[in-house]
Amino acid sequence: MAQGFRTETGGGGSGHQPSRDPLRRLTGGWRDRGIWRRGAVLAVLAVLVALVMLFHAQIPNTLGNLGSLTETFLPWLGVFVLVLLVLAVVRKSATALIAALIPGIVWLNLFGGLLTDKTASGGDLTVATHNVNAENPDPTGTAATIAASGAQVVALEELTSDAVPVYEKALAKTYPYHSVAGTVGLWSKYPLSATRPVDIQLGWTRAMRTTVATPQGDVAVFVAHLPSVRVKLHAGFTASQRDTSADALGEAIADETLGRVILLGDLNGTMNDRALNGVTSQMRSTQGAAGSGFGFSWPASFPMARIDQIMVKGVEPVTSWALPETGSDHLPIAATVDLNRS
Repeated sequence: MAQGFRTETGGGGSGHQPSRDPLRRLTGGWRDRGIWRRGAVLAVLAVLVALVMLFHAQIPNTLGNLGSLTETFLPWLGVFVLVLLVLAVVRKSATALIAALIPGIVWLNLFGGLLTDKTASGGDLTVATHNVNAENPDPTGTAATIAASGAQVVALEELTSDAVPVYEKALAKTYPYHSVAGTVGLWSKYPLSATRPVDIQLGWTRAMRTTVATPQGDVAVFVAHLPSVRVKLHAGFTASQRDTSADALGEAIADETLGRVILLGDLNGTMNDRALNGVTSQMRSTQGAAGSGFGFSWPASFPMARIDQIMVKGVEPVTSWALPETGSDHLPIAATVDLNRS
């Protein structure tokens, strides 16, 4: 009887069991052979996500411009990768976990460089661009934010005839030189010359080109607002007019005779979007070369894509960043470049 009593109440039995149970519950599922049989569906999904990222350029645009839509939000596939990793751990599936690492590696190869801070000091010209939104309720406040950026050259898009005088008045003290063409305009601390509209096949003016006489020499500056794109239930990602305008803009930039070129504007597309190849193939993104993070600019309330761009040719990006939110649905963006290096 005494021996039986000790077995029931002693420390060698159930007294130690509770301390081991949490660990067993955490690791027990990984010790059986089922870890290789579970998670087949997650593994297939992981491989599909990896294939989309690897071969996004082969996704056809013939069906609702699906390829461009995918490329616009391509960085966000990283969220799916994280979800797959978490689900693989919860499911205790080695197969799913290993498979989820594949799109993770692909994503890091595509976008890992954007996670590092590449900003530097120096530079001799700061530029900014902002789609101010035709329905902006506070153009004066928006102009004040732009002027406070320290930029010597500022491009504004989606200007209305009623708002132009407001911006002219608000920016006159900081920028003595400016030119407006259609719905786009450029304000500068340095003299402008050879200003002309750029035909981007729209039938009205949404792009311009000018020469800015900086202390380091002349720079060709293009301002553009490419047509908007829409995601429609029955038509998909409608972007044909944007694509045509992008090609026309690319041709105008390629014909530029000055060696130093800066493009400012709302291109309604990301650097990954194949539809902008006519432009992106000959210019560098300041955010990609000298920014920190993705630099998303739209929508301003919760930025999900960088469709506002600062691109350069013949100059060296030094730093690139987003400015504070204004009354627009876009964030203004800015960059500093070195005109004496390329």
